[in-house]
Amino acid sequence: MDGGAYSPRTPEDVFRDFRGRRAGLIKALTDDVEEFYQLCDPEKENLCLYGLPNETWDVTLPAEEVPPELPEPALGINFARDGMNDKDWLALVAVHSDAWLLAVAFYFGARFGFDKEARRRLFNMINGLPTIYEVVTGTAKRQSQGREKTPNSSSKNKSNSKMSQAKTSKMAPPKDDGESEGEGEEEEEEGHGNTLCGACGENYAQDEFWICCDLCEKWFHGKCVRITPARAEHIKQYKCPACSNKRARV
Repeated sequence: MDGGAYSPRTPEDVFRDFRGRRAGLIKALTDDVEEFYQLCDPEKENLCLYGLPNETWDVTLPAEEVPPELPEPALGINFARDGMNDKDWLALVAVHSDAWLLAVAFYFGARFGFDKEARRRLFNMINGLPTIYEVVTGTAKRQSQGREKTPNSSSKNKSNSKMSQAKTSKMAPPKDDGESEGEGEEEEEEGHGNTLCGACGENYAQDEFWICCDLCEKWFHGKCVRITPARAEHIKQYKCPACSNKRARV
């Protein structure tokens, strides 16, 4: 399958192609999910889900030519359909679809010789959109709601330059049987309940250690970024892996 009728040659062209394919894939996994489910019959041969630049989608056999004209999406998505929970299966297809979209976009980038700046521009445009996985699982909506509900509590913590105080706020408050402490825990739960980990996308949990990046102000499970409470006490300014990589490249 050729995956499209034209070959984009600039970062903006590639992004337009990416956005069209992404829209088609999202449609297959949301609005057209019943039709998509029926087409993914486990009794059929290896099937792939393709997103097309015109915002449509198709479930069909993979390309026969080797190597294919474009990178191919995940093969055999139909075989797992009946062996998994429907939501889990759709989430799995979404993750593989995200990976395929990136592969196609940067295939074009390599094919047409994008330089470092062009690749960065392309990535920034792509990164401005929620992933298919985030849309299909509802993570994108929760993240949007979380940004609306939690900035005040986070900004209060960030406005204090004393890291000892900031780190105390980044750790879940200890449990106590006292009535006043219980009320404080409820307020803390409400304030952070919609906060999502910047690494794994999961929600805030009362009994987990969290840390906030001082540059991008995203929150992370300590275990996801390999930071323990003890280690956090010795960090004057915490930079998440993404921000550390950005500074390293500069």
